[in-house]
Amino acid sequence: MAEKYGDSKELSRRNFLKIASGSAAGLVLGGALYGLADSAEKVSAQAVSEGYLVVDSKHCIGCMSCMMVCSLVHEGEINTDYSRIQIINNRFSAWPDDIRIAQCRQCVTAPCIMACPTRACHIDEDNGNARVIDQRKCIGCQMCIQACPFIPHRTIWNSKKNVSMKCDFCANTPYWDEEGGVGGKQACVETCPVKAIRFVNYIPDQVDEHGYEFDVLTSNTESTSMGGH
Repeated sequence: MAEKYGDSKELSRRNFLKIASGSAAGLVLGGALYGLADSAEKVSAQAVSEGYLVVDSKHCIGCMSCMMVCSLVHEGEINTDYSRIQIINNRFSAWPDDIRIAQCRQCVTAPCIMACPTRACHIDEDNGNARVIDQRKCIGCQMCIQACPFIPHRTIWNSKKNVSMKCDFCANTPYWDEEGGVGGKQACVETCPVKAIRFVNYIPDQVDEHGYEFDVLTSNTESTSMGGH
């Protein structure tokens, strides 16, 4: 049986809004969030993720199959707004800058985790230390979204459920029968018709986006990925 939270949340949505609406909102909220998140402790305690998604934006054809299947396996509907991976089409740019794939980087030091006041955004030790969001604990403050330094943000807002969500490597996919997560299968990887998305277990270069890019024509899939993807 799934654990119920409701009024037992450490910080309810109502209490959060009360804090935020105070006359000293900036100071009070900042102090409250800092204390609740235990940011310093989280930085030192962040175990490195054992899995990452790397992409080949140059060979992406922009079909958005990855976005559609992501929303389908997680939410039970095809809605690209609810996809945890995003395809960015820039019709004003020429190849290879006309299409970009924006996926969660599973940052070594994850700002979204440090920003979350309820620990909904956390490191899942049972899923290879993936940075994930427990929607049962999410109060909808969107602090994790604001903390993400990338555009578009790699944490996604679900306007129906009023919660944040992000890539979990398909560990929690109620509408997909395959076993996901680190060491399992990922729907976007399995679906991409040109194999422009790959799951790997090495840490990509964290300096810029280039560490998360690969060339599907020259890279050895078997030597860099887990599970034979």
